[in-house]
Amino acid sequence: MPPETAKTLAALSRETKRQLGLLIDRRGIINFVLVGDRKSVYIPDLTKYRFSPGHLRGLRLIHTHLEPSGLSREDLTDLILVRLDLIAAIEVSQDGQPGRTHIGYLLPSDGSRWTIETYPGPSALPKEAPFIISQAEEDLSRRVKGRTTEGEERTLLVGWTGSSVDRAEESMAELRELARTAGLIVTEAVLQPRVKPDPRTIIGQGKLREITILALDQGADTLVFNCELSPSQLRAVTDATELKVVDRTMLILDIFAQHAKSRGGKIQVELAQLRYLLPRLVGKGTALSRLAGGIGTRGPGETKLEIDRRRIRQRIQTLERSLSKLRRERETRRRKRGDSERPIVSIVGYTNVGKSTLVNTLTRSREVAEDMLFATLDPVSRRLSTAEGHLCVLTDTVGLIQDLPPELERAFAATFEEIGDADMILHLADASHPACQEQIQTVEETLQSMGLFDIPRMLVLNKADLVDPETLGNLVHRYRTIAVCATSRETLEPLLVEMKARLPLPSGQWPPGAGAGERLGEGGP
Repeated sequence: MPPETAKTLAALSRETKRQLGLLIDRRGIINFVLVGDRKSVYIPDLTKYRFSPGHLRGLRLIHTHLEPSGLSREDLTDLILVRLDLIAAIEVSQDGQPGRTHIGYLLPSDGSRWTIETYPGPSALPKEAPFIISQAEEDLSRRVKGRTTEGEERTLLVGWTGSSVDRAEESMAELRELARTAGLIVTEAVLQPRVKPDPRTIIGQGKLREITILALDQGADTLVFNCELSPSQLRAVTDATELKVVDRTMLILDIFAQHAKSRGGKIQVELAQLRYLLPRLVGKGTALSRLAGGIGTRGPGETKLEIDRRRIRQRIQTLERSLSKLRRERETRRRKRGDSERPIVSIVGYTNVGKSTLVNTLTRSREVAEDMLFATLDPVSRRLSTAEGHLCVLTDTVGLIQDLPPELERAFAATFEEIGDADMILHLADASHPACQEQIQTVEETLQSMGLFDIPRMLVLNKADLVDPETLGNLVHRYRTIAVCATSRETLEPLLVEMKARLPLPSGQWPPGAGAGERLGEGGP
């Protein structure tokens, strides 16, 4: 800092009774002149000065303090959040002369994330600023690389409690599982005690700063919220943190996009994504980068935004027509199945309770069955056969989830219609899950909201081998049902007996005295 620059800055600051600042790049060029108020200066939008994990911004801030004081909490917060190369504060005397000068940089010292030094005046500052900055960046890069896994994003989960802490904790546990399914590495989960969300940032400005510092300190580049963010909230949080911000709905959409394999599944996922994206086109930076295509993330002006909106609306209309055609094709296939007089059993349940595994075991098929959420997106039908004939057609459906995003419910209406043609709904629940009862209630409420409550239902508890006998007995007694292990064929005989008793089977399919060992089927498409 040339002495003349320090003197001019101090004199103008005292004359205007405002803090003044300079943002200087590594070539020594002043990029910004900042005019603040008496207590602080405000750093402008620096999104064009992008930085990656392990690197500093490439800018240092030199500013004035009108009162004798060291670096303030705001100064140190800016140092961390903005990732400045270095920050300096010059105390200004009453006659407008530069006095004691304080500097801070991101090199850990005495258990702190930063180092703070004080000098008699600007002329006494160390001359090796480039060396200090390179040391700070090397240390930051070393710490971040130690936490980075190649090819996977590191994320920090963020939530607020609402009126029920227990339910919020369950929501965060489910969010962690969703993040794992999406291929994210969760560094930490933060739950903010709030009865109502902050209208602007969900968790409040102060907490958001803490979380941003924590995310940056852990090398996380993504924040995932346990609720849906409005377009304005998404923009506010992204602008405040300059991190990738993903809400629960966006995360679920991303999982669906990863797992969609069939033409129908891809159409439904893209339609849900575009309906979600349309009101959020004004988002900028990394806010929408998880969505396929990234439409609207670079929009320089209103004209381009309007063009993007029109294209999205046209694409939505095209997808809706394709979806209508898909719905008619499925209706034709369902009618053919109905003409064959085979009873249809739709297996529904919370996501990842073992629906696909049950279908595979009963019908000897090999559908995708993975230990992750939403592994199945497309309805799959397989006939359950025995040596004596066909028992029924089993339909595996997409898993349900608490607070199913409206975009998904609308887009997957064609898929859920498969359930409506069933002669019976087999509601499969995970007996080993801590929130088993809440998951059962969620599925029941979803079926009721879809107008499917008139179809006969049969509740079955799965994963009995993972539950202690007392807990399992209580659940069986409470719901007056049976417990099975979908991976063990021996435990499924009581289920088949119960299905035989409840289904409207044609006469002669189950001759009296048929052995239990003959009943597990050959399967087939």
